[in-house]
Amino acid sequence: MIPLPPTATILNVKVHALTNAGTLALIEQFIASGQPHQLVTVNPEFVVAAQQDEEFRQIINRAALALPDGIGLLKAARFLKTTPLPERVAGSDLVIKLAELSHRKGYRIYFLGAWEGVAEKAVERLKREYPQLKVTGYFAGSPAVEENEAIVQRILPTRPDILLVAYGAPQQDKWIARNREFLVTIKLAIGVGGSLDFVTGRSTRAPRWIQNLGLEWLHRLLMEPWRWRRMLALPRFALKVILTPKT
Repeated sequence: MIPLPPTATILNVKVHALTNAGTLALIEQFIASGQPHQLVTVNPEFVVAAQQDEEFRQIINRAALALPDGIGLLKAARFLKTTPLPERVAGSDLVIKLAELSHRKGYRIYFLGAWEGVAEKAVERLKREYPQLKVTGYFAGSPAVEENEAIVQRILPTRPDILLVAYGAPQQDKWIARNREFLVTIKLAIGVGGSLDFVTGRSTRAPRWIQNLGLEWLHRLLMEPWRWRRMLALPRFALKVILTPKT
């Protein structure tokens, strides 16, 4: 049994108290174990969605690791006086770190999802940076239930160690959970949302100083104003945290 860090509970959603270095160390242990593991990258939008979506909440709470992907989670944990979250573990950064780790360790990665052609461009960029990276395949596909079997049968023969699923939340996380019994040879499956857009440059990350101020959401809204409806989850999250009864 691999020892895991404690969890913070934020609005009935569990988030592991992780650092970036600790996350990568655990990922190495997960892969070495040979057993399948699902990881989720939790941000305030996830927590708000999980208030109305019990299936999604259970997937997060049962995941091998729930990564604290949002400064808002760190602040909420401090406000609620639950287990402190030491730092943000951003899914966008994790894709790059997994590529670097796989380059060094020989792990095999499969890329599933994103818009047509995006995963291919992400692979090209990552292989330029990490030439020993072993990519077993990429496919856009769809999270639709009727495509499950065909996609699983496409992935399994390539024998990846890591599966990155970019269908957006909660579809990507539900896809992984729904197909876990068929993905038993894959040691690590993780939903990566729009991370491949950052890898390819289709979307631009905020400067580090903006990230450190917890204002990356504002930068993304300015770059992609069509996301404003999704951003409404942020004030809802803050209000729900503030109104949480103190024990």
